[in-house]
Amino acid sequence: METQYLLGVFDSEEPMLTAFRKMKDQKMEIEDVFTPYPVHEILENHGKKSRLTIVGWFYGFFATVGVLAFLVYTAVIDWPLNYGGKPSNAFPSFLVITIILTIFSITILSLFTFSWRANLWPSNEKPIFHEGATNDKFVILVKKEKVDTGRVTSVMKETGATEVIEK
Repeated sequence: METQYLLGVFDSEEPMLTAFRKMKDQKMEIEDVFTPYPVHEILENHGKKSRLTIVGWFYGFFATVGVLAFLVYTAVIDWPLNYGGKPSNAFPSFLVITIILTIFSITILSLFTFSWRANLWPSNEKPIFHEGATNDKFVILVKKEKVDTGRVTSVMKETGATEVIEK
C-alpha cells in the first residue's frame, strides 16, 4: 500500500515558516519541506542532520594514508631510483600529488555516497509531490498515518496555506 501524504502549499516563505514553527511546537512530525532556495531555519530545526562531512573526513584520511603508502612503496621499496645519491624517500616531493589525489578521492567518494544515500541513479524515478515545489512554491509534506490530519490541515490553513492537498 502506498503511503498517503498531506501537502501544505504556501506562496511565500514567512507563512510557511509560521506553519513549520507551529507544527514543531505541537509535536507534529514533518516528513519533508520543499523550498525554491535554502531556508536555514528549516535546515537547523528539521532534525535531520547530514553526516556527509564526517564521512568526507574519513575519506580524506584514508585517501591520504593510501596515497602516501602507494608513493613510498613505488618510489622506495619496489623501484628505487638513484638520482646523484639523493635519498629515495624524499617526502616533500610526495606532498603535491598527495594533496591533489586526496581532494580528488574525497570529491568522487562523497559524490557516490551522496547519490547512494539520496537514492539518485539514472533509472530511479522520484515522485513529484507538487509541480511548483522548488520552483516558486513552498511545500510542507506530512505523512497522514503519523499525524492527526484535521489538526495539520487547520494549522496549515490558519497560517496561510494557499492549498492543502491529499496525495
